[in-house]
Amino acid sequence: MKMHHIFSLVAAVGLATSCGSGSATNSSAKNADTVPQPVAAVDFNADSAFAFVKQQCDFGPRVPETQAHEQCGEWIEAQLRGWCDKVIAQKARLTTFDGKTLNATNYIGVINPDAKERILLVAHWDTRPWADADPDQAKRNMPVMGANDGASGVGVLLELARLMNGKKPDVGVDILLVDAEDWGTDNEEESWALGTQYWTEHPHVKDYKPMYGILLDMVGAPDAQFYHEGFSLQCAADVVEKVWNIAADSGYSNHFKSVQFGAATDDHVFIIRAGIPCIDIIDMRPGSEGGFYPYWHTTGDTIDKISAKTLKAVGQTVANLIYEL
Repeated sequence: MKMHHIFSLVAAVGLATSCGSGSATNSSAKNADTVPQPVAAVDFNADSAFAFVKQQCDFGPRVPETQAHEQCGEWIEAQLRGWCDKVIAQKARLTTFDGKTLNATNYIGVINPDAKERILLVAHWDTRPWADADPDQAKRNMPVMGANDGASGVGVLLELARLMNGKKPDVGVDILLVDAEDWGTDNEEESWALGTQYWTEHPHVKDYKPMYGILLDMVGAPDAQFYHEGFSLQCAADVVEKVWNIAADSGYSNHFKSVQFGAATDDHVFIIRAGIPCIDIIDMRPGSEGGFYPYWHTTGDTIDKISAKTLKAVGQTVANLIYEL
């Protein structure tokens, strides 16, 4: 699920031939110091989203082929079935870079299945089997809890599903919760995002072409910084601009920074390659080791690192986009 690498924007050029064109409308940049506060069509409940994050962590690290992973998957499916018009549990047998075979499941929740105009929302729900970035070398073979790296994005999308069940948007929305994202090695780009790669080869709808996609990755830290990500800019600049403008209009420019910082290998890269313009809302930190949220791929990625206020900033921004505030 994570970027796993930070590149300069120059490295994004290789994606140019696979970029689609988003249908978001361009708008001028907003002045964060003179932000109007509009009345939202729906109120994103940050406490509910936080509870969804905590519930995932209560199962334990959601590493594929473990009991915690199986139990969490069943819970996620049950939540989606309570709120979505249609739910698909997409089973897959995936081979990892180190030769293991994983029984994985992507969960797709469909809102307004007959709507022609659609938005794809994505997060990964698995967690990394080993904390290879932990500052304590003795802990580097321990699994990652993934409160931020996984559970935060899923928590936001589950709360959005609950909201849309109560107030249907005019557009169709497909919530894609992908598995087996975080079992990868830095030496092989395609060892990451295995569930997403499977979905792009086996979409839940034949010839599936939403207007655009939005990936949520590490969206819960109190001091989260969401910069313009390079591959997102390369392939869906209009969507990036629209989302960041909505965030500014909604009062969240303290998190959403209208500055480009690097480019990250994440689930959205493989979605872009499948011809769907997709952006990544991800916590990147200039100057930090690895360029990410400081507890990325460590045993410290725990529920105490999650802020309901940040979940609110991301969830309300996406909600305002869906309902075209």
